[in-house]
Amino acid sequence: MATAGKVIKCKAAVAWEPNKPLVIEEIEVAPPQANEVRIKIVATAVCHTDLYHLFESMHKDGFPTVLGHEGAGIVESVGPGVTEFQPGDKVIPLFISQCRECRFCKSPKTNQCEKGWAADRYDVMSATDSRFTCKGKKVLQFVGTSTFSEYTVINQMAVAKIDPAAPLDKVCLLGCGICTGYGAAVNTAKVEPGSTCAVFGLGAVGLAAVMGCKAAGAKRIIAVDINPEKSEKAKVFGATDFVNPKDHSKPISQVLSAMTDGGVDFSLECVGNVGVMRSALESCVKGWGVSVLVGWTDLSDVATRPIQLIAGRTWKGSLFGGFKSKDGVPQMVKAYLDKKVKLDEFITHNMTLAQVNDAIELMKHGKCIRTVLSVSPQ
Repeated sequence: MATAGKVIKCKAAVAWEPNKPLVIEEIEVAPPQANEVRIKIVATAVCHTDLYHLFESMHKDGFPTVLGHEGAGIVESVGPGVTEFQPGDKVIPLFISQCRECRFCKSPKTNQCEKGWAADRYDVMSATDSRFTCKGKKVLQFVGTSTFSEYTVINQMAVAKIDPAAPLDKVCLLGCGICTGYGAAVNTAKVEPGSTCAVFGLGAVGLAAVMGCKAAGAKRIIAVDINPEKSEKAKVFGATDFVNPKDHSKPISQVLSAMTDGGVDFSLECVGNVGVMRSALESCVKGWGVSVLVGWTDLSDVATRPIQLIAGRTWKGSLFGGFKSKDGVPQMVKAYLDKKVKLDEFITHNMTLAQVNDAIELMKHGKCIRTVLSVSPQ
């Protein structure tokens, strides 16, 4: 393309400081260096983790930054040493690398990777290096992706090449939320056929967890949320029951225990709230119950009484649904194209990048499941 090897000036939504609206700015995006790919972002969704960084963790070293990590686009140019991608490829940026060489990548037990932004800056949620500048200042790259920009530059170990038939304004959701929830049920919890499950929190991640429980053959799936409007949506994805903790005077764990003869086989916490994490664990049956932490948070300790675990429950966590990123995302795109997983049903709003602050407000107030922003024309 004519832009290869040159700095691109483009629009991006810049978070200059925490707890403030994003600002649409003209930024400069440098050409890709060795092993990097420059991508034109076509579509991106707003995920709660973007809001977490902006409004909750608010780490002073994490700004200015370009948020967004649930996107899809087209390769514009590649740096030296890149053989896996070429201009025109459809791709999904990944917030977890898969270098294929480190001890984690070589192990079938995990999808963690020693390379990339997450190696030592989990709290700041970006690497020190960036290809973005704006008004003469370096702008950080959020979780190594930054999809609230018309262009971004990413190391090839954090990019997935996908089927050219895939609609980018749908499969962008596989960059985070849907893989995270679905995989937490299928890969991490390893939900079994005929089992009983409870999913806490019915945003996109929780609804994807419900979908994963159904795909794994669970016979009863109890969806738990304090918003009664989520009930019908949960049933679309396979929930058999809906429980609103506000409708009960007893703790939710006791309510679920009474409904299920002592507790569920599997529970998934998809909120990112340490109190809900405890409730999810204590809703599991003793002896073999498994509870998975899925919601992202790193602000408070999580606690329970030791007897909960001594009695045979397992408490575990899941990052990106346990999917090895470069391998798993193309498989999930294929599953969508084969109509084995839903994506369209998660999308409640469509907007443009210029409306990003409106999209953030919708999510902040629980008025959407996923809002997809069109960023660049294809």
